[in-house]
Amino acid sequence: MKRLFLFLSSAALVACNGGGDSSTDGASGATWVSKVQYPEEVHLQNVKQLTWGGDNAEAYFSFDGKMLTFQSNNPAWGLQCDQIYAFAWGADSAELAKPTPISNGLGRTTCAYFMPGDSTILYASTFAGGDSCPEVPERDGAYVWPIYETFDIYVSNLNGQVIDTLVSGPGYDAEATLSPQGDKIVFTSTRSGDLELYTCDIDGSNVQQVTSDLGYDGGAFFSPDGKKLIFRASRPKTEEEVEKYTSLLAEGLVEPTNMELYVCNVDGSELKKITDLGNANWAPYFHPSGERVLFSSNHMSERGFPFNIFMLDLNTQEIEQITFDNAFDSFPMFSPDGKKLVFASNRNNGGTRNTNLFIADWVD
Repeated sequence: MKRLFLFLSSAALVACNGGGDSSTDGASGATWVSKVQYPEEVHLQNVKQLTWGGDNAEAYFSFDGKMLTFQSNNPAWGLQCDQIYAFAWGADSAELAKPTPISNGLGRTTCAYFMPGDSTILYASTFAGGDSCPEVPERDGAYVWPIYETFDIYVSNLNGQVIDTLVSGPGYDAEATLSPQGDKIVFTSTRSGDLELYTCDIDGSNVQQVTSDLGYDGGAFFSPDGKKLIFRASRPKTEEEVEKYTSLLAEGLVEPTNMELYVCNVDGSELKKITDLGNANWAPYFHPSGERVLFSSNHMSERGFPFNIFMLDLNTQEIEQITFDNAFDSFPMFSPDGKKLVFASNRNNGGTRNTNLFIADWVD
């Protein structure tokens, strides 16, 4: 899954500074409960910052809920592009400052996830295509995501040793996540010629195509019972939109500025569009009940930012705003017991463009 926050302008990423128990954000005038929480964020308590520096995102819990794996390009760790790390989120500050490297330090990585047993982690990497970081494309000021055809999905132990190639082949294979039941993996691939969802068993066998409509299907997660998938997708409709999408994809690019959320059964049946908000709606994750969904969206903005986290009730279609940042909040994930929420945010970044990880107690 890519990071939509990279297209936010510098003006959007003004510091959310403050001090003491109550402070004011100089950029927006909003009042803070603390340096890391707005008073409107009633579903969050005891918000704690976990990283400092660089871009840190896509933090996902281990099956036992004690660890997180995430991707980072923190220059303080000597990184030129994203690599995968893990830590025990309840550790002291010294341990949090030095998370364990999981990826091998070669190429660019994305989308790590714990395997059952929590002794191994899968992630996607381009290292088979070269040791260096692949170039980030520039396209006349337009915001695009690169779809590196050298991305394949690997499994590493917690010492950073690659022990298996899980999913590979011609084209892009990435954005893998696991079912909470520990039996299936969902990932995005271009093996059909388009960006579609696929599932496989946890050993990489029994690959099955899930989606087939034209457009970028990605960022998928399983429901708590493992029976459904939620994902974000673009759906070019007009002749002009189709031409633009297919032309960009032929160059290994996508433009992720118009995406909605979809739900389907694991085999792709009963596909249903669940948002029609406009702009970019992405990074969905099921609430532990399976009846609500958290996601990141900029649908309330005409400028493209801010992104905040919202909650959609799948039964009533009611939407509630969860976070109230003035720049970027995304990648929400619940702990296995449903008591914690981890997310990435630009809050409390000292006026930089840094994106950090935060964890909070969840209050229904």
